Amino acid sequence: MSEIASAAQLRASLLRWTLFLVPGILLLGYLSAKVPISGPENPWFASLNKPSLYPPPAVFGVVWTVLYVMMGLALAMVASARGAPGRGLAVAAFVVQLVLNLAWSPLFFGAHQITLALILLLVLDVAVVVTILLFRRVRQGAALLLLPYLAWILFATVLNWEFRTANPGAEGREVSGAATRVEF
Repeated sequence: MSEIASAAQLRASLLRWTLFLVPGILLLGYLSAKVPISGPENPWFASLNKPSLYPPPAVFGVVWTVLYVMMGLALAMVASARGAPGRGLAVAAFVVQLVLNLAWSPLFFGAHQITLALILLLVLDVAVVVTILLFRRVRQGAALLLLPYLAWILFATVLNWEFRTANPGAEGREVSGAATRVEF
């Protein structure tokens, strides 16, 4: 059969992919942040010197939620482009960069590896650029949806560098988070 899908069939396919991928990516991002206890409630992180460009902690939850929704929409646009040349490679590149993305929080917050987390972000930066270029070949709108994500992870790379610079002895350091009672 060499029939072309109708506009309604294409919209339905995009909707199905969107309803599956957006919540899935949001869930993975949530789990990646919650497993190692990310953010200010992490005792190790709370003990670090914060760089001046560190935004208020509430910003991260809002920004990542919006970015994960945009990433899911972008992936849905590419996934629903059945038969498009380069679709499989674009989806594979997306999966690679998503795995790198999800590995950052456990590496930084869980393992306390600031330098390795920085290296991971540098690799992620390249992986996202490659993903954007491959998405552009399939659906230009999908590539455009990933541009704010690229901007944010480039900012995250600079921020990670600043944390490394401001905390030279924090690499791998354990902090119990327990309160110490002192009596006079």
